[in-house]
Amino acid sequence: MSPATRGLWLGLLGVTAFALTLPATRLATGTVDAPQFTPWFVTWARCALAGLLSLTYLLATRSPVPTPAQRKPLLLSLLGNAIGYPLLLAWALRHVTAAHAAVITALLPLATAAAAAWLMHQRARLGFWAFSLLGSALVVAYSLLRAGPQGLSLAWADVLLVGAVACAAVGYVGGAQVTPAMGAERVISWVCVLALPLTLPATWLTWPSHSVAPSAWLALAYVGTVSMWAGFFAWFRGLALGGALRVSQLQLLQPFISIVAAVPLLGESIDAFTLLFAVAVAATVMAGRRQAIPPTPLSKEPA
Repeated sequence: MSPATRGLWLGLLGVTAFALTLPATRLATGTVDAPQFTPWFVTWARCALAGLLSLTYLLATRSPVPTPAQRKPLLLSLLGNAIGYPLLLAWALRHVTAAHAAVITALLPLATAAAAAWLMHQRARLGFWAFSLLGSALVVAYSLLRAGPQGLSLAWADVLLVGAVACAAVGYVGGAQVTPAMGAERVISWVCVLALPLTLPATWLTWPSHSVAPSAWLALAYVGTVSMWAGFFAWFRGLALGGALRVSQLQLLQPFISIVAAVPLLGESIDAFTLLFAVAVAATVMAGRRQAIPPTPLSKEPA
């Protein structure tokens, strides 16, 4: 199996793990009417849990300390993936369903490709950007149509979701930049460990003072061990092997997995309106992917 093909399969595994983040986060935070953990606690606790697992892994494998050149990409990943994305997502999911959020976060392939073009100098044909902009327009239309007469609350939640997408994209590409030299496992582990001086005390300060449902604790365990840590093992390695611009387009599958998972986990229903826009956005990203110029894959998998 070629490195590029291996990268695609690893990317698909990462996307599947991340797709469950939306329903799991909504389970952890609850809703405005039935709150569980606060969005602040979910953000700090998931990263702190991943940080403690990461510290154990780095010590067990005797991993070297990142070089000065590697610290900037790690910082980008920390700000984007460990803080920005989970915090904005958690606040938004207090106000919208996981299915709604899945449509907005379908912008991730475009955002990650744009970040790869900017930070990693990967290029695509004009058709790629044209289809990507069309997909973005569909997401904006969905947001406006779904908001209806109560627009302000939903529109504000969608702004948070778009911000979360931007944070995730920059964080993904920052991590992919140093994965060839460090390895995917060490990248996300160092990101979480570097965040521990912030996340551990913040977790303690925001610890819930009220009772929380067992399902919320289980959801928090998932986002801490898989969404924030183990899922990145596959994702960063896939981005590095197959090319961030190319592999990022696998994220077009993420909204569908999230929408389907929200049915048994949250009891949400799949309405035709949401499904129609999810299909339309995914179709534009699929068409745009064919216009992308695949970057030259790495000759070997990082250690």
